[in-house]
Amino acid sequence: MAQPLVMIAGGGIGGLATALTLNQIGVPCLVFEAVRELRPLGVGINIQPNAVRELYDLGIGPDEMDKVGVPAKEWALVGLNGNDIYSETRGLLAGYNWPQYAVHRGLFHMLLANTFTARAGKEALRLGSRVTGYENNVDGTVTAIVEHADGSSSRQTGTLLIGADGIHSSIRAQMHPEQPPIHWGGAIMWRGTTQAKPIRSGSSFVGLGTHKHRMVIYPISHPDPETGVAMINWIAEVTVDNSEGWKDSGWFKPVEIDDFIQHFEGWTYDWLDVPALLRGADVAYQNPMIDRDPVSTWRDGNVGLMGDAAHAMYPTGSNGASQAIIDARVLGTCLLDHGVTADALAAYDEKLCGPVSEVILRNRGAGPFGLLNMVDERCGGEFDNIDDVIPADERAEFMAKYKAAAGFAIEKLNNDPRTIPVGATVRLTEQA
Repeated sequence: MAQPLVMIAGGGIGGLATALTLNQIGVPCLVFEAVRELRPLGVGINIQPNAVRELYDLGIGPDEMDKVGVPAKEWALVGLNGNDIYSETRGLLAGYNWPQYAVHRGLFHMLLANTFTARAGKEALRLGSRVTGYENNVDGTVTAIVEHADGSSSRQTGTLLIGADGIHSSIRAQMHPEQPPIHWGGAIMWRGTTQAKPIRSGSSFVGLGTHKHRMVIYPISHPDPETGVAMINWIAEVTVDNSEGWKDSGWFKPVEIDDFIQHFEGWTYDWLDVPALLRGADVAYQNPMIDRDPVSTWRDGNVGLMGDAAHAMYPTGSNGASQAIIDARVLGTCLLDHGVTADALAAYDEKLCGPVSEVILRNRGAGPFGLLNMVDERCGGEFDNIDDVIPADERAEFMAKYKAAAGFAIEKLNNDPRTIPVGATVRLTEQA
């Protein structure tokens, strides 16, 4: 009886969370990652409490997370004239049993990679290896077609293949050859980091401006105890006419601050100088805000999708990485219930594909930033007292609906049992 093997295409956050989960429940796995060397690249992302819970259960606790980010204390929306629209505490301060973390994406990625290779061995992470396609075999196995950085190719056969290869997924393209192109709604993002003093609570996520013209600002490191300076992540966003599609070259293209700062000149308040924040950055990256239309299924035989390959979504809800981690853990429970089989993938697909597809569309409709839409519609974005524009109970109801849809409503999350029970393992001897 052959030992099962799960192959993972992609060694990003979702792929590594899957690999760590498989290692935890005793399922052998191989991760194929296209880059030759992992480096701590990128800017800031948020990890919501539902995903932090899963990281803690994987043995990646506050000591490790504090080295790559900082617990969030507040989430706030602020109008164009600097007046508050909505604010709420986050993480432990909000009553969750787990914090929300704002992290440096690259450092967090390296933490996951180093943790996995320490537990499973360096040979379990195959760098310079891109999975370009697959074949479901008549004997119930699946073969991954792998291209290597040296120009060679190989074939690896295993029990299951998980496509965690991102928004440009080759696995998804084969599974859904008629899928429409990547969707761009017209928003252009410029992203970067600046060494500066944090604003408001000292660990606040702040969305400032209007739906089509805004800044997002939050720290992703603890402040220096002597200077009070931290690494501040910022996203500058403008929505333009997208009728001709995205014509600029590349994704996450380095750009000069002078290429876009004109959109934010004059955004100076007694608590924040946006132009100064932008000019203080070492580097900035330009990228369109993109996602993909939902698909009807994330499964084809012994092949499944997860993370951005399954549900690339706008970052408006700050839950793309979090959902990838949740994907990994739900997949783990399905493997515990059904063994390393196609039935496990079917159960995983049934649990997540439909509900997460709704979140994709909700985020496309601005997600929690939808409050900015409401402000724009009712008063043009400027006001003295937000209660005169949107009553407090209406604002609270709007946010509660989003949290419920995204899977991090407080009471439900705090009362839910562990996704993966302590010590649970798959009985590999039962696998064909």
